[in-house]
Amino acid sequence: MRPSYRQTLPEILRQEALPVDKFGHQPRLYRLTQEIGEGLSYDDDVVFAAAWLHDLGVFVGHRPEDPVALKTWDHVGYACRRVPELLSTTDFPAAKIPAVLDVIREHQPHDNPQSIEAIILRDADILEQLGAIGILRNVSKVGRDTRFSYFSEIIPVLRRSLETLPGKIRLDSTRRLAEARIAVLSSFLSGVKAEAGELLY
Repeated sequence: MRPSYRQTLPEILRQEALPVDKFGHQPRLYRLTQEIGEGLSYDDDVVFAAAWLHDLGVFVGHRPEDPVALKTWDHVGYACRRVPELLSTTDFPAAKIPAVLDVIREHQPHDNPQSIEAIILRDADILEQLGAIGILRNVSKVGRDTRFSYFSEIIPVLRRSLETLPGKIRLDSTRRLAEARIAVLSSFLSGVKAEAGELLY
């Protein structure tokens, strides 16, 4: 019988993810972990919970609205404080909650993940920052995120992703999945430069 938390966590996130387009990151991320982890031995319960709950602190209603406070907001710390409470309301195995928190703490590109579960989720999160999805997620911030008022301000973010993220990937399976995404992002940036030059704004 399928554990009910596999249905409950997506339902919770569908309600909590604001703006609503942020919801799509979670199911895509979990699907990527399955592709990356195929043939590997790891705890999918831990990866599933971490994939669905890792970004709780970036949603409107959870993060600060004040731009100054937002600049120093620790969304990972917030998620780690809230996740045990959320998981305890489901049938998720209580003994695995500490492992979920470890994965959430180590899911960002600058982190040094120690467990295979954390490596898989971090690799998947890197893939979500590359390719067409990475472009959509970043460009959608222009005009609604206090950090980005102009398209020209998001191009350096995409360029940094292209230059730095592929080298942070840990697993061979992720590198294979990344190849097409890297090509898409590279082509996009070249196209923007060719079409707009210095007149992007």
